[in-house]
Amino acid sequence: MAFPGYGAPPPGGHPGGYGGFPGQQQDPLYGYFAAVAGQDGHISAEELQAALSQAGFAGSYKPFSLETCRLMINMLDRDMSCTMGFAEFKELWSVLNGWKQHFMSIDRDRSGTVDGQEMQQAVISMGYSLSPQTMNCIVKRYSTHGKITFDDYVTCCIKLRSLTNSFQRRDTNRQGTATFQYDDFIQCTMST
Repeated sequence: MAFPGYGAPPPGGHPGGYGGFPGQQQDPLYGYFAAVAGQDGHISAEELQAALSQAGFAGSYKPFSLETCRLMINMLDRDMSCTMGFAEFKELWSVLNGWKQHFMSIDRDRSGTVDGQEMQQAVISMGYSLSPQTMNCIVKRYSTHGKITFDDYVTCCIKLRSLTNSFQRRDTNRQGTATFQYDDFIQCTMST
């Protein structure tokens, strides 16, 4: 039995049938999480990759790379554990669904990839105002032969979101400028 938007249930039965934390047994996503989470109730990047693959989240797109999974965890890792709890997993699932729908809407020819112009439209529609030079760097960084896969699109979205959040925390006057200490700058770029 499949759940709308969630793919097939994990092996071993109904996704909500796992034990766990109160109230989570009824959540269809908890089955995917619990199938890979250890006794600690958290998942690593490798376990996240397995959970998303098991859930069939990427659909016809290639599965998420381990590096993309690390970035996903870092994006939501508020306790700096380098792991993800169930609440963070649910939040990630929601964000990924939004990005997947957005990717599908800009992949007009249904090729499974987007080109530089489609990526530029996507970035603009997400509310980012970037120079043509910056967009050119983004397209070059995330494309292979001018085409950007869903995995690379998600990586780009995570980095844009994380770097923008880091910048905005430091741009206290909201004037488009911020001052970074070298170590702070390195932390910002390495955590994305």
